[in-house]
Amino acid sequence: MTQPTTNAARATGLLLAAGGGRRLGGRPKALLPHRGRPLVENAVRVLREGGCGTVYVVLGAAAEEVRARADLAGCVLIDNPDWSEGMGSSLRAGLEALGKAAAAGGRDGGARAALVSLVDQPGIGAEAVARVLAAHRSGDSLAAASYDGKRGHPVLFGAERWADIAASATGDRGARAYLKAHEAEIALVECGDVAEPYDIDTEADLSRLQ
Repeated sequence: MTQPTTNAARATGLLLAAGGGRRLGGRPKALLPHRGRPLVENAVRVLREGGCGTVYVVLGAAAEEVRARADLAGCVLIDNPDWSEGMGSSLRAGLEALGKAAAAGGRDGGARAALVSLVDQPGIGAEAVARVLAAHRSGDSLAAASYDGKRGHPVLFGAERWADIAASATGDRGARAYLKAHEAEIALVECGDVAEPYDIDTEADLSRLQ
């Protein structure tokens, strides 16, 4: 298991797992079978093994079924009623929840960064998470995994950026507009040697799940 670093210990994992799997016949991605368990469990495990102290999971499609079937003990579960609007709404919901926790000084009030990952990228493991977490330097840190020089997930957002990123997140673009506007500030962390950034989007992609 990859051990957390000092920087990573104050980073919270933010897993976007609300998708309804439209191109998969309406099967929620969080519940796709992987290694005998729901895919969302794999994504949570990767974040924890990569060094995230707490994991927030944003649920949407079939949220109650996900809660019932997946073991998400210890996670902070966020319901996104607007999940059908796209990934941007889930990113907003997660960052807003983190911001409220920080303002209240509660369980995650000490978090200084959010490490954002997607539930449908099982080719990205704990080593990639740990590498991106290691790029956390301060409250305005901005870092992302790269694959042969192309930016991908996971992405790390320092807490000072959460409000602006949430405000810019719309539709299926997530944080893309914000990242494009701040491209020069992003610390790219090459992960192509330890991870594959494919998505599980179509029936053909299901062959990648075990």
